[in-house]
Amino acid sequence: MLEEEREPFRRLTRRAALNTHGGGGEWLRLVPKPLEYFLTVCGLLALQGGAINWVVTHRIHHAFTERPGDPHSPRDGRWWAHMGWMLSGTSQQHEDSVMRRYAPDLMKDPVQVWLNRLYFVPLTLSGLVLWLIGGWQAVLWCVFFRVTFGLHATWLVNSATHLWGRRRFETADDSTNSWWVALLTFGEGWHNNHHAFPRAARHGLKWYEIDVNWYAIRVLKALGLAKSITLITSAQLATSAENRFEKAA
Repeated sequence: MLEEEREPFRRLTRRAALNTHGGGGEWLRLVPKPLEYFLTVCGLLALQGGAINWVVTHRIHHAFTERPGDPHSPRDGRWWAHMGWMLSGTSQQHEDSVMRRYAPDLMKDPVQVWLNRLYFVPLTLSGLVLWLIGGWQAVLWCVFFRVTFGLHATWLVNSATHLWGRRRFETADDSTNSWWVALLTFGEGWHNNHHAFPRAARHGLKWYEIDVNWYAIRVLKALGLAKSITLITSAQLATSAENRFEKAA
């Protein structure tokens, strides 16, 4: 079972301000509880389902990448990988037994379970406030456009970065690094890096690989709000480079 270090930030950073793909996982356990719940609520504004459901889908994806059971592999069709999987099947509404299997850490937290069940409430309330302040124009831009853009940006990580791009690491899947998806998603486009080291908090490994999500994590760490962050070691990088060289030879 994979415990993703960056899940709260993926959902947080693919919003119009700082919002992407994730809900809460092991990484959330490394910040104070009030901050954990705040980040989770921010993530719910992306309208990508409950945090626990999202984490379960992500962990299943890593457990079965490009194999039967992968929720959104392009090998099952490009349309399916991008958004078809959200339109049919369990999508982001897993049964309790599945959530207990893949996210037992979060299922033990009654607040996270409650937020997972009422994931649509924060966006509904924010939409109402926006309508009262700025009318329908504010709702159209700050809710409908923002959510639509965020969804497609997230889905590009599932589809585009498993179809086109460069591969730094010889992983057992089709993941690639895509600079343009990284720009749209604040760093999630360095997907081959992520699949090679799925527990690492940093995805952009070179100075030119912009990774805003990692910058945000560093800020929280500097403030003493995040500890025990998992990173890729020099030894791991060296081993990966040696393995790639041997295969090429």
